[in-house]
Amino acid sequence: MLTLGALIDDTTLELTLLVPGPPGALDREVLWLHNTELPDPSPYIRATELVLTNGLWHSTVTSADFVAALLRARASGLIYGLTDQTPTTPTDLVDACAAAELPLAAVSIAVPFTAITQAAARMQTEARQSALSRLVRRGNALASSISRGGGAQGILDVLRRDHDLPLLVVDRMGRRLAGTVVDDAQIHVAVDALNRHPPPLELEVPGIGTAAVYLVEGAMGDIDAGLFCLRPLAALRPAEQDALEQAARYLSLEVTRQQALQAIESRFSSELLEMVLSGTARAREVSERLRAFGIDPSAPLAVYTVVVGNDELRPVGSTDEIEAFFSHRGIAAVVIPGSQDTVVVFGWHQDSASLVPLAEHLIRALATRFPADRTVIGVGDLAVDATGLRDPLIRAREVCHVMWRRSTESRVGTYADVGTHRMLLGLHDRSVLRRFADDILGPLRVHDEQHGTELERTLRTFLGNDGHWAKTAAALYVHVNTLRNRVARINELTGRDVTRLEDRVDLFLALEADALS
Repeated sequence: MLTLGALIDDTTLELTLLVPGPPGALDREVLWLHNTELPDPSPYIRATELVLTNGLWHSTVTSADFVAALLRARASGLIYGLTDQTPTTPTDLVDACAAAELPLAAVSIAVPFTAITQAAARMQTEARQSALSRLVRRGNALASSISRGGGAQGILDVLRRDHDLPLLVVDRMGRRLAGTVVDDAQIHVAVDALNRHPPPLELEVPGIGTAAVYLVEGAMGDIDAGLFCLRPLAALRPAEQDALEQAARYLSLEVTRQQALQAIESRFSSELLEMVLSGTARAREVSERLRAFGIDPSAPLAVYTVVVGNDELRPVGSTDEIEAFFSHRGIAAVVIPGSQDTVVVFGWHQDSASLVPLAEHLIRALATRFPADRTVIGVGDLAVDATGLRDPLIRAREVCHVMWRRSTESRVGTYADVGTHRMLLGLHDRSVLRRFADDILGPLRVHDEQHGTELERTLRTFLGNDGHWAKTAAALYVHVNTLRNRVARINELTGRDVTRLEDRVDLFLALEADALS
């Protein structure tokens, strides 16, 4: 790095330090050298340039005025070239530099300014080569870390070999991917910054102070994460900023890789549900898929269905919290997020009674992470092996959804706790349910299509209103007599009388079976 101190340390230049300036001034990086004899060179000097002069301006302006001009230009220091006419540095110039705390050095008559320029060029070249070498070395180390599966933490470990910085990597979903451990409030501030348009270069983190933000792009070019250096930008040296920018680019590769893996895992896990619900027809595929997730398909298996949140929309990070819960306990599990619920399939070598206490522990863990959201968990029966997963899955889902509708608090439930017709329907093959629904509802749909009527909608509304004629007529915006005519036509086409309990049950179950299949 080019500094005045480095030039002074080069004995071939024969530089003598006369005024050291403030602490650290000699070690500050110099942009370049500027040779001038102008009385006021301030319009032409760039900030942090080192000025070289023979003092020809001395007959025109005072040393104090010349030094003031250098201060206005934010010069980093002054080198005075001695000549036969001025074999010593003028005293008033030394005094002016001392008063202004501007570093001052003198160069002997035998050394021309070109020698100083050549030395400065050599130093800058060496510094650039060194920086490039570090960049390449660190790039190789970062690529190696990613290829070995070091993840975001591996990238930070490589960065810290050169720079001792407090670092944090957070994605837009509020997950801490690596780095310093922070609390939820600090994570929230980081996530808020990433979701701004445009994101800030700095932000105030509670309890920490100003942090620099380096954006991490995902596969689609969106800002998917951030590398946060818990120091302000002004406190970072250029080499540190370059290293952070390089690390952010490699984090983009890591985030993209993780997104691809998550997409594959999500597809694989979603397909697992379809396989399980297909019954024995895809039993072999279920076993292979479970084995791919590290679960023994020949051992006993348990199923949870989890709903977190107050509006059946999962809060950000809830699926990760469920995965972490099982991972920390060493339980091999596949966590399958759906549109409203999350299904967990895991190996279980204890009795089925112990599944409820485990679910209660999970509720407490989620309550700690999401205190404002309620959690409902449906527990399925213990399956002997992968071939018996279908019924426990259906029961766990139905138990969970029934409890969600009936309760406003967090709770755990089993099939024995909750009874509903939907569970009985769910245990039947979907093709059977489809035929049952079509046999009863088919004639209504054909009539509606051919005549432009609304018999199926009328039936749904009538049963939904518990058979109340006036209430149903009002909901359909028709006269009660019109409703009675429609119901009579429904009775005729379906062969069921909606006024009889047995027939009404058939019609209701047909509608429910239609929804399930």
